[in-house]
Amino acid sequence: MKLAVFDFDSTLMDGETIDLLARANNSEAEVSKITKEAMAGQLDFYDSLKKRVATLKGMPLEKVYAVCNHLRYNPCAKELIAELKTRDYKIVVFSGGFDEAVSAGQKALGYDMYFSNILHRKNNILTGEVGGEMMFAYSKGRILEKLQILLNATYETTIVVGDGANDISMFKYASKKVAFCANIVLQEAANIIIDKKDLMLIKTYLD
Repeated sequence: MKLAVFDFDSTLMDGETIDLLARANNSEAEVSKITKEAMAGQLDFYDSLKKRVATLKGMPLEKVYAVCNHLRYNPCAKELIAELKTRDYKIVVFSGGFDEAVSAGQKALGYDMYFSNILHRKNNILTGEVGGEMMFAYSKGRILEKLQILLNATYETTIVVGDGANDISMFKYASKKVAFCANIVLQEAANIIIDKKDLMLIKTYLD
């Protein structure tokens, strides 16, 4: 089985979902600062995620969906996924972001499966708490290892694509490690570097 695994925020999607939600909730400046430090590896991912989500406490769920249903995607995201499907890849998204955004992305782009986090809510209002499958810096690597066993995919048949420090853990399990418009921390761990915001450039490296 050939497997392609993508990060979501700033890889398939143009921007960070948490920043967009914070903008709609008037906590953008605080969240933006924490996000930059986390993506550069200067903050523990778990702690930074909890701190960012805490700024969304009190946000109506309908406003979350309004943001997530109008996301912008990076150039050729849909085209690359279609190309991968013609080459018999299973396409999975791992996101330290949120189900509301990644599920909207699946409808827009057509990938097969996703793993993400969930914004807790009560009476359709965000509580400021978060939980899910992608809470830690090691989560993507851990889930990828299990997914390879389930799908009978191997190191040699796996390609991973990401942009930030929390994508490093999945690089261990793939022969093709793509840093897409990424920070220096991830570039140093990659063997394929794409600096232009055009996902179709990855096609060159497919088998």
